[in-house]
Amino acid sequence: MNLHHMFGRMVDAFRPAEGPPPSSLLAFFRWCLTGAGPGLGFAAMASALGGMADVISALLLGKVVDAVALGSADGFWAQNGLLIATFAGFFLILRPAIFGLSTASSNVIIGPNILPLVLSRLHRWTMGHAITFFDNDFAGRLAQKQMQTARAVTDVASEFVNVVAFALASVIGSAALLLTVDGWGAVALLVWLCSYFALIRFFLPRIRSKAGERASARAMVTGQVVDTITNIKTVKLFAHDKHEDRAALGAMAGFRERALDFGIVSTWFRMSLMVVAGILPVVLVGGAILLWRNGMATPGDIAASGAISMRLSQMTGWVSMALMGIWGSIGEVEDGMKTLSPPHALTDSPDAIVLERVAGQIEFDHVTFAYGRKQGGIEDLTLTISAGEKVGIVGASGAGKSTLVGLLLRLYDVEKGAIRIDGHDLRDVTQESLRRQIAMVTQETAMFNRSARDNILYGKPDATQEDIIAAATAAEAQDFIPDLQDHAGRKGYDAHLGERGVKLSGGQRQRIALARAFLKDAPILVLDEATSALDSEVEAQVQEALTRAMEGKTVLAIAHRLSTIAELDRIIVIDAGRIVEQGTHDELLARNGLYARYWNRQSGGFLGTEEAAE
Repeated sequence: MNLHHMFGRMVDAFRPAEGPPPSSLLAFFRWCLTGAGPGLGFAAMASALGGMADVISALLLGKVVDAVALGSADGFWAQNGLLIATFAGFFLILRPAIFGLSTASSNVIIGPNILPLVLSRLHRWTMGHAITFFDNDFAGRLAQKQMQTARAVTDVASEFVNVVAFALASVIGSAALLLTVDGWGAVALLVWLCSYFALIRFFLPRIRSKAGERASARAMVTGQVVDTITNIKTVKLFAHDKHEDRAALGAMAGFRERALDFGIVSTWFRMSLMVVAGILPVVLVGGAILLWRNGMATPGDIAASGAISMRLSQMTGWVSMALMGIWGSIGEVEDGMKTLSPPHALTDSPDAIVLERVAGQIEFDHVTFAYGRKQGGIEDLTLTISAGEKVGIVGASGAGKSTLVGLLLRLYDVEKGAIRIDGHDLRDVTQESLRRQIAMVTQETAMFNRSARDNILYGKPDATQEDIIAAATAAEAQDFIPDLQDHAGRKGYDAHLGERGVKLSGGQRQRIALARAFLKDAPILVLDEATSALDSEVEAQVQEALTRAMEGKTVLAIAHRLSTIAELDRIIVIDAGRIVEQGTHDELLARNGLYARYWNRQSGGFLGTEEAAE
């Protein structure tokens, strides 16, 4: 029997979600589990059959006891052959088959499928958030919240199927069996269930609350530890191991306190339930004995009542722990919802069009953006860049240069005005199609802990090896990539670069980033201090490569080292969010304004230009 094909595909583990995640708990669970209904229903049915199998076991045991107690040894097998055959067939064939089906549905339908189903939906939604969402949180904390929430939703679904469906079937079947003995037994079971559920109703909301607090504290520990490890080089350089240790211990202490709170509530819950669980066998077995003394019950009824009561008593502890786990998981889901389910702050309009390859004309039309503050950013900026024009952007730190680029990439939406590419307002096109038109190389190069090949291929995933080598050669990266080797022995283009490319020098990282941009071959090229990490000799080589890469493209180049943009078609000088000067390098020097002051502050040897040498 191929269980993979029979059960493993009952749930589409990577089916996309329908719409955004809701903010209410039940609706959020429905959003997470939409599409898994048939698989979960089948698993619940299999679990309920398991619960009924326990009741049938007690019933058959009672019948056998009655046959022994009321019959005689002579002719026992002949008189009760069918009963004994049924008893043996049930325990040797039917019962194992039922529990095998229940186990398969749990371990094959639910386990491998529900977690990736929920996690993939949460991850897709998280990736759709604006860049500000990630700026305001720990990367490790967000990853922890995704895993925590997906695991908690999976645990709730699994426990409901494996425990609640099983327990309900057992209780209903037990009540029916007790009714065949005497109605008072069923009434006693009902009264006991009421007290059991009253206890659960008292404790579970408290467990849910404490579990949410514990989950939040655990995520803070993860966020703190990941933040430290991510910046471990800075920690070492500033000799702040003890400082980071204190920060981590502080987060761990908070988690410990919340875990203690959860543990205390759980302990009281468990002890209280054991007291209630002990009442049931005493009541049911004692009642059956009284009925037997009055001639109203058989020994088999006592045995069946005892088996049922003992099973329900034992199941009480199991179910209570499962319910505690379910409510704890619900608390973790609520905690994760707060972080992950807020609506996207930056979305495509419903009628957004896909932007096909553009010529590259860029227009900033009275654009204002201040990150929601009263001041900062850029203010009433108007600028038109013709297709194919090469423009340098100059200004002091905080003048608004990076904001301008962020708005062009639509990492943020303008607060006033509009930005257009080839006449298309950026808000009227899809974000993905917009960003496919722009290649960017930044000062802080972004590397994945993947192979050199994968990092370059990020510019064009379907590129050939020949394309990759050509891009690396153009970026002056081909001279060092063949010599790369990682800890696993992978070499050259297969060597992994470490987290954020830590195994490369700054210049090597920047040349990999340049190769990626060359491979993308977008009509608009943005360079944000693209050669800042290169030494003079390599910079001269890369500048030649950049000149070739700029051909036929619209270029925006941000630079503090003014020599790198002196030959561009036009230079824009930004101060306090406004354009204060623009023109060619020579025109701006002749004007003797802010650009000339920037230029004069940089020595001739550093600039490496004819004007500086003179």
